[in-house]
Amino acid sequence: MAVIFWVEDQMHWIKKFSQVLTEADLDGSENELRIHHFAEAAKQAIAQTDAREPPDIALLDARLNGNDQAGFSVSAALRRKWPDLPILYLSEHSGTDIERDALETHSAADFISKQQRNAEQVLCWRLKASLRHQQTDNQLNELISGCLRIDLDNWNIYWNDVRLMNPANTRRALAPMPRKLLRELVECSPRPLSTLQMAERLDIDPERFSYAAYRQHIRTLRRSIDAADGGKGDFLERCKAGEGIVTFGDEQAYCWRAIEP
Repeated sequence: MAVIFWVEDQMHWIKKFSQVLTEADLDGSENELRIHHFAEAAKQAIAQTDAREPPDIALLDARLNGNDQAGFSVSAALRRKWPDLPILYLSEHSGTDIERDALETHSAADFISKQQRNAEQVLCWRLKASLRHQQTDNQLNELISGCLRIDLDNWNIYWNDVRLMNPANTRRALAPMPRKLLRELVECSPRPLSTLQMAERLDIDPERFSYAAYRQHIRTLRRSIDAADGGKGDFLERCKAGEGIVTFGDEQAYCWRAIEP
């Protein structure tokens, strides 16, 4: 039985897709739908669910109750608790900025139009494909980008197989926040992430996550990788030259550009 976390505010769409979602052959048995009509209710349910019992997949409407960002706020809450959960959007806004933001900024696994022909069949195909990719990813369980490797089980990060440590005290592990930032940058590469976009992806109040804080964490990451690279400043110079963790324009943003071994 696959557990589908579904957020949809309009009853006629729930009636249209409920049966096909329940009966879709995703793992050989009938599926469980956990339906929420409002973003706040969905986020409350996420907070109250045991972290060890995630849904198998999430299906979100991007625009909820007139708010274009509501679905994205649910996505952020889901990713904060279950970073590897596949998230798909089932929406009336295909071909708009909402679809672009879902795919480019919020790392949606897919974006499906409610109004396309054979929408029910297409939805089942995409759900199956996302679950299949997720199973493959779980087997690999690491994120690799050039010389960088992120262990998704324990969040340790390695540069040429040297573990990144706190640059101010190499006996201590790198703090959680820089590691989270680096993972987000790698997953979005080569797209840059501004301060606001990073705050949204990490589900942090933007008023509590300033550009100054973002910049300080980036400095920590650069120094940590440079230390793992021999501590001679080579990595810092490569960042200035447009490789590694790169400052992006005047938009208070950063991006990851892989350095190959």
